[in-house]
Amino acid sequence: MEALTAVQVALLTIYDMAKAVDRGMVMGDIHLLEKSGGKSGEWKAVNPI
Repeated sequence: MEALTAVQVALLTIYDMAKAVDRGMVMGDIHLLEKSGGKSGEWKAVNPI
């Protein structure tokens, strides 16, 4: 969860810097590809993008 939050913050930072060039830009399709540790153990996406 923390990694996904960090990615979102990074994308918001990039958007903030680039909005002067194109205010209509869209960023999306953020997916979890792999996870390890925690209560539920390891997990990998079946069809990674």
